[in-house]
Amino acid sequence: MTEPAGFSAPGLDVTVVHPGPDAAVGCELVLVLGGDGTFLRAAELAQEASIPVLGINLGRIGFLAETEAEHLDEALAQVVRKEYRVESRMTLDVVIRVDDEIIDRGWALNEASIENRSRLGVLEVVLEVDGRPVSAFGCDGVLVSTPTGSTAYAFSAGGPVVWPELEALLVVPSNAHALFARPLVTSPNSIIAVETVAGSHDGLVFCDGRRTLELPAGARVEIVRGATPVKWVRLDSAPFADRMVRKFELPVTGWRGRKP
Repeated sequence: MTEPAGFSAPGLDVTVVHPGPDAAVGCELVLVLGGDGTFLRAAELAQEASIPVLGINLGRIGFLAETEAEHLDEALAQVVRKEYRVESRMTLDVVIRVDDEIIDRGWALNEASIENRSRLGVLEVVLEVDGRPVSAFGCDGVLVSTPTGSTAYAFSAGGPVVWPELEALLVVPSNAHALFARPLVTSPNSIIAVETVAGSHDGLVFCDGRRTLELPAGARVEIVRGATPVKWVRLDSAPFADRMVRKFELPVTGWRGRKP
C-alpha cells in the first residue's frame, strides 16, 4: 500500500491500517492524537489485543490524555527510550437479559448509561446490588461507571470523582424521582443489575457513548467488572490531584501546604 504523504522519513517504516477489530494487532503501542472521544475509539481497538494506549490531547479538556500536543516530541522520545510505564484500568462487562436469556452484551471503559429510549416520561427501574434490591424509582436513566469514567458523564450527573488507583463501581441515577437516589460506590466485585419495569418504556444502553445495546421494557441489565482491562501508558508519576486541578481549572489560591 502506498505510504501517505508526510509520513516518510529515514529509518521510519509506515504501515497503513484500516479501522476494524484487528487494527491494533501486532502494534507495540497505540498513539492517540485527539480528545477523549478519540481516545475511547482507540481503546475500543486496543483493548481486546491488550495493546497499551497513549493519549496526546488535541481536544478541549482531554482528561484521558497523558500529555498535551505541545509536548508531543518529548512524549515520543520517552516512548522510543522505553521511559514509560503501563497501568491497567478496569472496564465494565455488560449483559442484557430477557427472561434469563442473554440477548446482547457489550463493554465499556468509562460508563454504561441506561437511558429512556423515547425521552418521553420516565424510565421505571429497580436497582439491585449483589442480588439484593436497593431501590425502585422513575428516572431519565442510570449510569454505572468505573473510576476512570468518574470524571466524565457520571461526574456531570452528580457522581463523585474517584481516584483511578481505587477499584470500585459507581452507580449514579440521572434525574431520579425518589427520596433515595444518591450515587453509590460499591466493591469492584459487585454485580450491579438494573431491571426495567414491564410496561415501562423501552430503553437503550450506551457503552462509552459509542456502542448501543437495545433494552426492551421488562429486560434486565447486569454490569460487572470487565474481564479485560485497558492498558494505559503513563509518562510520569504526577498525582491525580494535580491532573484534576489542571484539567478542571480548579482554584487553589491560598493553599499553603504542609511545611517540610
